[in-house]
Amino acid sequence: MIRTASVIIWTVVATVVLGLLTIITSFFTKNGNACHRIAGFWGRSILWIGRVQVDVKGLANIDEQQSYLFMVNHQSLFDIPVVLGHLPHQFRWLAKAELFRIPIFGYAMRRVGYISIDRSNRKEAFKSLQEAAQKMSSGVSVLIFPEGTRSKDGRILPFKKGGFVLAVDSGVPVVPMIIHGTREIMEKHTFRIRPGRVVLDILPSIDSSDYTRKTKDELLDKVHDIFVSERDKGKGEGE
Repeated sequence: MIRTASVIIWTVVATVVLGLLTIITSFFTKNGNACHRIAGFWGRSILWIGRVQVDVKGLANIDEQQSYLFMVNHQSLFDIPVVLGHLPHQFRWLAKAELFRIPIFGYAMRRVGYISIDRSNRKEAFKSLQEAAQKMSSGVSVLIFPEGTRSKDGRILPFKKGGFVLAVDSGVPVVPMIIHGTREIMEKHTFRIRPGRVVLDILPSIDSSDYTRKTKDELLDKVHDIFVSERDKGKGEGE
């Protein structure tokens, strides 16, 4: 309980202090890269306080100069600091609108250039996908959780289709990533936080230019099969 309380208190303090720093920094930078680095420090600090060790595999599968659509499984709130703190690539979140309503944190996300998507409003969701596609056409990478929500038991949930519309519209490579171990750090619907080891596995990219809107479901099925296969192969890593 002491560890859990310490992590929660630090997360609140770090979010306020670093969120304000991010907002201030955003007025002096145009591309948001410096702000994203502050977000990376925020993520690493939370992991350090929580005594969570992260191992990253597959770095050779990404190129710093290339823009990607990163897709990662979602099983815990700790997925966010893991990816922010340990994916060594500039990216912008495509995240649910609720996160942008959090005081300071939400405004800081907007100032960095992260993109809000309101899944309850089809028209607004489509506009968000267009905004993300425009960012990607200018060389910015985007990261999404294709399941749309956290898995209760670690199994891969059905994917939402919006990310695959974005993939075929932008034509950038899709990079599947699997996180192992965060559910054991902090499960859904609980505040208890345990120390542990997490693995972030960056898998080979998939050329989305081979697909169209008509065949996007084939891309969805391919990525989903990869998630399920790699999740099953990785059982025991970080767990």
